[in-house]
Amino acid sequence: QVQLVESGGGLVQAGDSLRLSCAASGRTFSNYGMGWFRQAPGKERQFVATINWSGSRTYYADSVKGRFTISRDNAKNTVYLQMNSLKPEDTAVYYCASRKNSNWGTNPDDYDYWGQGTQVTVSS
Repeated sequence: QVQLVESGGGLVQAGDSLRLSCAASGRTFSNYGMGWFRQAPGKERQFVATINWSGSRTYYADSVKGRFTISRDNAKNTVYLQMNSLKPEDTAVYYCASRKNSNWGTNPDDYDYWGQGTQVTVSS
């Protein structure tokens, strides 16, 4: 059974940084692309960042480009989201997800496993 467990969320002030982690288990982590999504109250789930199986390819939403960095450590079965220069509009529950294949991608329908989410709150 595949499990994804996020950690690292919290309450921070605007301009601060946070690093989210997502530990995966249940299948060969390095075979699959990974992604981060977020959902704010009353809003639809939004793509944030994605990475391919090796970490050689990444892609970001325009809203986080230049501030967030996705990375992975296949030896630790973990994907990370480094978030810098946080803004109040980044406040959301952040979810990591595992893709159905090794590539990167922005479509949530191409992800088959999801974590439970971690809350990130940015105060102004």
